[in-house]
Amino acid sequence: MKNHREEPLRVVIAEDEAIIRLDLKESLEAEGYIIAGEAGRGDEAVELARTLNPDVVILDIKMPGLNGIEAARIISEEHIAAVLLLTAFSQRDLIQEASQAGALAYLVKPFQRSELVPSIELAVGRFKEISDLKKEKQELLDDLEARKVVDRAKGALMDQYGLKEKDAYRYLQKKAMEERSPMKVVAESILQGEN
Repeated sequence: MKNHREEPLRVVIAEDEAIIRLDLKESLEAEGYIIAGEAGRGDEAVELARTLNPDVVILDIKMPGLNGIEAARIISEEHIAAVLLLTAFSQRDLIQEASQAGALAYLVKPFQRSELVPSIELAVGRFKEISDLKKEKQELLDDLEARKVVDRAKGALMDQYGLKEKDAYRYLQKKAMEERSPMKVVAESILQGEN
C-alpha cells in the first residue's frame, strides 16, 4: 500500500537496534515516506522530534536514555507529532500504558511490512483528528471569552447610560464597524473606560 499524499510524510525512527532501524528506514522509503531523522535513544528521539517537527515518530519501547513510553509522553504532551510504538510484547497493561502516554498506534515485533503503512496512517489520522479538536476547542473558548467581555461591556453601557440591552449591543456593533475592530476589542476598551 503506497502512501498517496501530495506531500510525503516525514518520519523520525527511534530504535536502538541498528538492523531493525535500517529495515524500518528501507521499508518506509520504499513506501514513499521521507526519513527526517534516526535515533538510537529515546532522549535523542524527543530532541529530533522537537527540532525536525516530523509527521510521525516511530519509537521502540525498550531504548536507552528515555524508554519509548516516556518519549511518547513528552512528544504527545508537546503535541509535536503522531506517535507509533514498536514493542516485542503484546501485554495488555503495556499497551494501555502506551495509549495513556499518547501513542496513537503500535506494532508488535516482528511485524510485517504490510502492517507498517496502515499503522502509520492510523496514527497520523488520529493525530490530525486530535489537532482539529484541540483547535476547535480553543476557538470555542476564545468565542466564549469574547462573549463574556461583550456582555460585561453591554452591562457597563446599560448602567452608565441607561440603555436597553439591545441598544447597548447595537452601540458595540456600530463602534466595532467604525473602528474596524472585533467587538471584543471595542468591549475591552469600553470596560477600560476609553470610550
